[in-house]
Amino acid sequence: MSDQPVLLITGASSGIGAATARAAAKQGYRLVLAARSEDKLHKLQQELGGKEQVLTVRCDVQSETDQREMVKKALASFGRIDAVFANAGRGGEPGGFSGADVEVWKDMILTNIYGVGLTVQHCLPALRESRGHLLLTGSAAGRVTIPGSMYSATKWAVSAIGYGAREELRGSGIRVTLIEPGMVDTPFFDQQPDNALQPDDVANAVMYAVSQPAHVDVNEILVRPTPAIKDS
Repeated sequence: MSDQPVLLITGASSGIGAATARAAAKQGYRLVLAARSEDKLHKLQQELGGKEQVLTVRCDVQSETDQREMVKKALASFGRIDAVFANAGRGGEPGGFSGADVEVWKDMILTNIYGVGLTVQHCLPALRESRGHLLLTGSAAGRVTIPGSMYSATKWAVSAIGYGAREELRGSGIRVTLIEPGMVDTPFFDQQPDNALQPDDVANAVMYAVSQPAHVDVNEILVRPTPAIKDS
């Protein structure tokens, strides 16, 4: 059995997830890449070393069956999971609490909160075995009040999941890190945002956290784009 560590990433087909997969592959990780888009996952698999180094799993994080199978396949292929990056998430639509599409709310809440909870629950047994690392994609939006934003509310919930998991796991050897980016230029947005972070910037934060020695637990990393330079 290989000594290479194994990192599992949900929402791995694009954006922050794909950038983190590339960064981790460079650091010698074997990868379990999960998302709904199988075509994009297969392209990443070919790019990052093929089937010996990268397992791809179609996974809708809202499905308990999918998440259970994701972990089962990861352990069958690699025998261990050393780190889990619960990264899958989605944004909402304008309209605030007064006029937003409630079906969008429902899908977003199930993805951003319930889906994260399922990932944590199903991955924890393997992380207990490895004394591994749990990382969650929160958001700067989960630290501030944004008028009418259900998305912000879901990211407050992710922060709460991270804090609660850390307390539950205290003394287990498992480290828990909240990754909290500001605006990131990803497919999350229909139009390219100005003055945004790049996915690689967030991947660098993830790799910083996992690269620390076992006695160092990086609890949170809040990373925002540098404010635009004002004309003098």
